[in-house]
Amino acid sequence: MKRRNFLSKSALATAGTMLIPNFLKAFERQHLNSRVLGERKLVIVQLSGGNDGLNTVVPHRNDVYYRLRPQLAVEAGKVLTLNDEMGLNPAMTGLKQLYDDGLLSVLNSVGYPNPDRSHFRSMDIWQTGSAAEEYWQTGWVGRYLDAACGGTCTQPYDAVEVDDTLSLALKGERLKGLAVPQPQKLHQLTHEPLVREISVRRPPDDHEHETVGYLYKTLGETVSSAAYLYDKSKIYKSKADYPNTDLGRKLRTVAELILSGVETSVFYVSMTGFDTHVGQKQRQETLLKQYADAMRTFVYDLRQNNRLDETLVMTFSEFGRRVAQNASNGTDHGTANNVFLAGGKLAKPGLFNAAPDLQNLDAGDLRFQVDFRDIYATLLRDWLRTDDTTILGRRMPGLKLV
Repeated sequence: MKRRNFLSKSALATAGTMLIPNFLKAFERQHLNSRVLGERKLVIVQLSGGNDGLNTVVPHRNDVYYRLRPQLAVEAGKVLTLNDEMGLNPAMTGLKQLYDDGLLSVLNSVGYPNPDRSHFRSMDIWQTGSAAEEYWQTGWVGRYLDAACGGTCTQPYDAVEVDDTLSLALKGERLKGLAVPQPQKLHQLTHEPLVREISVRRPPDDHEHETVGYLYKTLGETVSSAAYLYDKSKIYKSKADYPNTDLGRKLRTVAELILSGVETSVFYVSMTGFDTHVGQKQRQETLLKQYADAMRTFVYDLRQNNRLDETLVMTFSEFGRRVAQNASNGTDHGTANNVFLAGGKLAKPGLFNAAPDLQNLDAGDLRFQVDFRDIYATLLRDWLRTDDTTILGRRMPGLKLV
C-alpha cells in the first residue's frame, strides 16, 4: 500500500496525525535490571496563553502594583494571604489548601535572558529548553526519552500527553511521547478493521518501501501502546469528585493511569484561555478557580492512595504579563512569571523566593530571578535521575526543589 493511501484511509490520520507518534525502534521492551523510567512520575501542567502571574500570586502590600493596576489589581482584603507581602488570587482556594498542607511550592519571577513576547516563540523556548537565541527542533522531555537507557528501555507510553495532539516538549530526535485524549478513545481507533488489518501485516523491508515500512512499524507500536494503556485504565476508577472541566477530566485520566500502575514517567496536560488582553479580571479568576480546584482534587486523590510521594506536578505558562494594565482592563504580553510545584516530597514547600521587584522593571516588565532551565535541570537530575547536562545541552546549577 502506498504511503498516501495508507494515511488517507487510516482512521488514526483523521483523528489527528499526532496520535501516530514517530518512533525509531521496535516496540518490545528490553527489560533491564535497573529500570530508569516509570519509578517516579512528573506531571506537567501548561497554562497556555501567558497567565498573569501578578494577579495569581498577588503582591498585596506593594503600592506600585496598585498604582499601575487601578482597575485590575486584586483587592488586598480579598487575597488569600501567604505572607506579609504575597497571597493567592481569591479564586484559588483549592491551591491555598495545598499550600497550607505543605504540598505546594511557589517560585516567583521565573523566566530566561532576553525574553520573547511571542506566544509561539516563547512556548518553543519553554518546551525545548533552549536559550532565546537558539532554535531547537526537539523537546526537553523528548530528549529525556532519547537519553533514557540509551533509548533501549523506552516505550511509546513512557511520556503521555492527555490531548489529541503532541506538544513539542514530548518530541525527541529518535523517540516521541504518545498523545492520548482518552485511553478508550485511542483503543477504539486502533481497533477499526482497516487499522487492525494493516497493523498485523509484515512491513516491507526493502529500501524502496522504507517509508511504508516505517509507517507499518509506527502503527504497530501505537496499537500495542493503546492496548496497554486501555488495559491499565480499567484497573482503577477514581472515586474522587473531580470538577467537570476540561482540566478536571484530564487530571482524572492521569490519576487513574498512575493509580492503575502504568509505567509512564511523564504526563503532560494543557489548559487554554490565559491570553487576557481584554476584560481580564473575571475571566482569569474563572480559569484560576478551574485550575486550583482540579489541582486540589488531583493531589489529594494521589495522597489518599499513597502515590503522592512519588509524583511531582509542575505548572508553568509561557510568559507573564506586563506590570501595568492596558486600556482594555487587561494585560499585554510580559516576561517573567510564577511556577508552581506540588507533591509530597518538596524540599521547600511554601514561598521559594522573594516577591517580584516592582521597583526595578525592564521597560515595564519583570526581571527574572530564576532561570526556568534550572528548574528543568533539577527535575531531570534530582527527580527523574538522569543526565540533565546532556538533555539540556548545558550545565545548569539547579535548585533545591526536591
